[in-house]
Amino acid sequence: MLPAPEMAAKPKSAALEPRPEHKFSFGLWTVGNPGRDPFGPPVRPILKPTEIVALLAEVGAWGVNLHDEDLVPRDASGKKRDAIVAEFKQALSDHGIVVPMATTNLFSDPAFKDGAFTANDARVRAYALQKTARAIELGVELGATTYVFWGGREGVESEASKDPVLALRRFRDALNWLTSFCRDRGYRMHFALEAKPNEPRGDLYLPTTGAMLGFIATLEHQEMVGVNPEVAHERMAGLSFVHALAQAHDAGKLFHVDLNDQAGPRYDQDLRFGSSDLKGAFFLVRFLEECGYEGPRHFDAHAYRTEDVAGVKDFARGCMRTYLALAQKSKRMRQDQEIQGLLAEIGAQDPAAAALLGPYSKDGAKRLLAAKLDREACAARGLRYEQLDQLVTELLLGLR
Repeated sequence: MLPAPEMAAKPKSAALEPRPEHKFSFGLWTVGNPGRDPFGPPVRPILKPTEIVALLAEVGAWGVNLHDEDLVPRDASGKKRDAIVAEFKQALSDHGIVVPMATTNLFSDPAFKDGAFTANDARVRAYALQKTARAIELGVELGATTYVFWGGREGVESEASKDPVLALRRFRDALNWLTSFCRDRGYRMHFALEAKPNEPRGDLYLPTTGAMLGFIATLEHQEMVGVNPEVAHERMAGLSFVHALAQAHDAGKLFHVDLNDQAGPRYDQDLRFGSSDLKGAFFLVRFLEECGYEGPRHFDAHAYRTEDVAGVKDFARGCMRTYLALAQKSKRMRQDQEIQGLLAEIGAQDPAAAALLGPYSKDGAKRLLAAKLDREACAARGLRYEQLDQLVTELLLGLR
């Protein structure tokens, strides 16, 4: 067998190196995940929050996000809490890392086994409010301007256990209380609700981004509340993540976004961004880059359990590098004359038909109802979507 030829190392592309303006962030719980799963214990050392900050600075990230308990142990004294926070703030300053988003762990504590804001037990609901209010204060102290709510236990296994209307009222009451709390304290904080269809409960309330958007319209201070769509959570339900982003953006409610990957409807995988559905990731990046979204690109993903700490760094760099590479592909698509020509042909409008559309008026309705519209010609027209999709595929394969 002939020896494999030596491959020359490719020079790094500056365009694929993360910079602060890209606003790439990771959670303490993501790069700090030690590889524990339901079938086995940790395989990597548990890193201190300050060590995670140093790791993120090394790989070129801009921000770090956290649950309250990722930083401060659940039962820490006030003195211990202040010492931990001071040490963490010093690490942020030393490494030039910011905290754009914070959230509360309302799912790990056994007290939340039946939910937090929707629990049947009033004591649990009160504890959830207290814990969240204190965690919001922590987020404010660290400079966060977005607060994410993921209701990991807000759901049921037995439908007989809860009245779903009452559960939603309780969830609404909690968010109304917390938005009023922030207003009263003068906190410039926006809330972002994160949907998920199931897991760890059998069925979760408000399981999709669209459901969250409908719920937000019922809140007292809805101007403070938007959504935080997550790739894996939408795809767990077999839905298009780009469509969820589009609906949130169109409603003016895209406050934050969680990027990862998911191989179809199954358990929540939190895969490295772009590692499974590359075409889906491309259209996601294309949308974010072209819609005017200016918020963080947060990677809510975990390295494979096979990795050591060096592999975690590879994972984090890979998330950001794939995003930047796909952003380059999006720019290339805008410059591709054949693709743009085909899109122009597909989007061309018949002037007479276009004139029949628009806002309602009595005269316009009269003209529309009297118009002779050739439905057979509409049906006979080939739309050339096969060619378009192949051109996009070739673009992603580096053939264009």
